[in-house]
Amino acid sequence: MAQLMAAYLKANPLPGEVLVAVPLHTQRVRERGYNQSYLLARELSSRTGLDLCDPLIRSRYTISQTKTANVTERRKNVSAAFLCNDPVVKGRRVILIDDVVTSGATLDECARMLKGAGALSVWGFTFAREI
Repeated sequence: MAQLMAAYLKANPLPGEVLVAVPLHTQRVRERGYNQSYLLARELSSRTGLDLCDPLIRSRYTISQTKTANVTERRKNVSAAFLCNDPVVKGRRVILIDDVVTSGATLDECARMLKGAGALSVWGFTFAREI
């Protein structure tokens, strides 16, 4: 996946200088054993040379977005679920990495936190989009 994403970025550069993965709650990481978005971002970083940082925290456990019925429920589900107190993004252009985007609610909420922490811009970059 990262190889395909890196090739896409090479052909279609995004205005970003640092990669940030959408975080999972610690309970979800314990259940699953990994954060797929972080693994994807880590590999993408090694293939592109873009810095990888981890300033976002999923502060509230939420149900999987796949279990919500519509965009309104998805936005409510992730509202105030993330924190960004790390100044590493201040003044930087961020590329936010996730595996799949459906409604965009998670990316929107993460971007709001990153912008609140001083990111100049936030671009969402995912492997797939549900249509």
